[in-house]
Amino acid sequence: MIKSCPIAFAVTALIISSQVAIADPGHSHGYGGFSAGEPGNAKRAARVVQVTMRESDGKMVFVPERVEVKRGEQIRFVLRNNGALEHEFVLASREDNLKHAEEMKKNPEMEHDDPNAKRLQPRKRGELVWRFTKAGEFEYGCLIPGHREAGMIGTVVVK
Repeated sequence: MIKSCPIAFAVTALIISSQVAIADPGHSHGYGGFSAGEPGNAKRAARVVQVTMRESDGKMVFVPERVEVKRGEQIRFVLRNNGALEHEFVLASREDNLKHAEEMKKNPEMEHDDPNAKRLQPRKRGELVWRFTKAGEFEYGCLIPGHREAGMIGTVVVK
């Protein structure tokens, strides 16, 4: 008969939990997949859509607030934070963004390293390349606590 050893059990549990942490080193906005399509290929042609993030008259906004694309189209989002505050651009379904916004309230300094999201300091620029493989309505939002509530949401319509 094999005897159980509490120390061996604890060491095994520690090894398994550390391997799980290594397999998922950061938070993913995609929740195991991406609701709005898939990461694009930066080496391929893409339509450029410039999106500005800023504060204006007590609101936080994206300009433009709406973008229309064709299913299968690849877009290079050229992002510019013209505001005085840090902002982020998170591309997903409304449902996924609402779930993630709740997580952000608990951990507002959460680091992001996802193909569908970019956080920018004031007066900085960034890019995100995305291929829209699914038809429907999606959104881009700033999920920093308070920003979404201040109006920082945009819509992508994929036809």
